[in-house]
Amino acid sequence: MIRLERLQKTYGALVAVDDLSLEVEPGCVFGFLGRNGAGKTTTIRMMVGLLEPTAGTAVLGGHDIRRAPEAAKAVTGYLPDHPFLYDKLTALEFLRFVGGLYGLGGAEAGRRARLLLEEFGLGRMAGELTETLSQGMRQRLALAAALVHRPRVLVLDEPMVGLDPEGALELRHLVRRLAGDGVTIFLSTHSLAGIVDRGRLVIVGTLDDLRARAGSNDGSSPSLETVFLDILHAGGDGRA
Repeated sequence: MIRLERLQKTYGALVAVDDLSLEVEPGCVFGFLGRNGAGKTTTIRMMVGLLEPTAGTAVLGGHDIRRAPEAAKAVTGYLPDHPFLYDKLTALEFLRFVGGLYGLGGAEAGRRARLLLEEFGLGRMAGELTETLSQGMRQRLALAAALVHRPRVLVLDEPMVGLDPEGALELRHLVRRLAGDGVTIFLSTHSLAGIVDRGRLVIVGTLDDLRARAGSNDGSSPSLETVFLDILHAGGDGRA
């Protein structure tokens, strides 16, 4: 599970994340939606221990990221908005390296790496340097790295970036499968279920909840973009 407890980040007078609290149950997929600069990536970086909160904390899989960072990270997979790959490692070497960071033995790390490369359609690229991979392939490899230690919590920051339509569809299927296996997933994308604006949580709910909140005069089902804009505009200055 994931629990954010009054999470806050300020830079002088600028409030990037403002008293953010929410909870995501095991096996749930929680989408974090907001316009550029709303505080999504700042929130995620605090959650995974890359950024020190001004106040509050995040609990991942029962472990407080501030009090027990190693335990929290051990059960968490993280895909950043701009993944970093070691260009002079092959795809297979990179996954084995990441597996080693999580304490996997050489044989087990290699076995999992090969399975993930096949699952993500990168089997034939196993011996290729990561610097030679296309943007979409690099994104797939970075996601595979987030899964190599079989995390119980998965945090994805804009995971669709660089993926072609086929890759995006495969990612949706993967997310559904992982959630079905009990993995708790927190992702920043245009999907479900929470909207953040100016560092504050505006609304939380399923897609049907958000559509009902936005409303429609003609009874039609509004698009995600329409829902997003209607809810933000309904808040006046964007605050709940």
